[in-house]
Amino acid sequence: MKAKRTGGGIGRVLILALGALFVPVLTACGGEAEGPGDGPVDVVATYSILGDLVDNVGGEEIELTTLVGPNGDAHTFEPAPSDNAGLAEAEVVFENGLGFEPWLGDLYGSSGSDATRVAVTDPIEPLTVAAEGQGHEEDAHEEEHGESDPHVWHDVNNAIVMVESIRDALSEADPKNAATYERNAEGYIADLEALDADVEEEVGSIPEEDRVLFTSHGTFGYFAERYGFEVDTALASASTEAGDPSAGETAELVEKIERSGVPAIFADNVSDDGLMEGIAAEAGVELAPPLYTDALGEPGSEGGAYVGMVRYNVSTMSEALQQ
Repeated sequence: MKAKRTGGGIGRVLILALGALFVPVLTACGGEAEGPGDGPVDVVATYSILGDLVDNVGGEEIELTTLVGPNGDAHTFEPAPSDNAGLAEAEVVFENGLGFEPWLGDLYGSSGSDATRVAVTDPIEPLTVAAEGQGHEEDAHEEEHGESDPHVWHDVNNAIVMVESIRDALSEADPKNAATYERNAEGYIADLEALDADVEEEVGSIPEEDRVLFTSHGTFGYFAERYGFEVDTALASASTEAGDPSAGETAELVEKIERSGVPAIFADNVSDDGLMEGIAAEAGVELAPPLYTDALGEPGSEGGAYVGMVRYNVSTMSEALQQ
């Protein structure tokens, strides 16, 4: 005997159909929790040059906050309350290390952040301040960093190491997108290798005896070692961080520049170049256009990204030193 057929089958079909309609609604309303890798990774970079490297590796998979922006001086940076909040939400914090961000420890602690801190210079063998000065007077603010020179990025090969550190840290924090970080880093490293070759070629056009940099900021030690320059940081006493030099100190600087025979001296984008203008005029040399040292320029400028910054710096040096 057959069982009597009821409307239950139709009812089940209707229930299933209605359930299928409601699933997207529940999902859109947050009914399903996002899993790891479903959204961008919140990332903080401490200064603009490092931020550009991080952005090139992370791309659309990260939400990037940079603490010290274009033309900003990380040495004199004073964090704002919004920086505290940004660190509290971060999953990864990329820092230079080597004492470059002396304010970061207190900021990180006060934010209550549990983000992973990544010092991208850890794999790099640092120069000492004395090596950077190559026997000349030391930059006054460099003494704050201890013996290690933190300005590693001016050697493009060091920037490649930094990119590799960024790639590895992002892949560990967000393994779902590790292949993307690997691919982005590989393409960017190829660009950096080409940049390094171009710098060597342009530097080769400058006679060796003319490869002398008188700068107000002792930041080019790694650049000098990699590309065959001498750096004289005597003009550090004319930087805004050191305060105005006395009349006697100014006279000594002018005399030293005159004895050197250099055609130009160099200011930088994170300092006031008013003092340098006066010294250049007294010494009868050109004050070259400011170099980008510890920060990128504004977006869209020649120094608005790391690769452009390096190209601009080398071109500026080449033109100023071959007059």
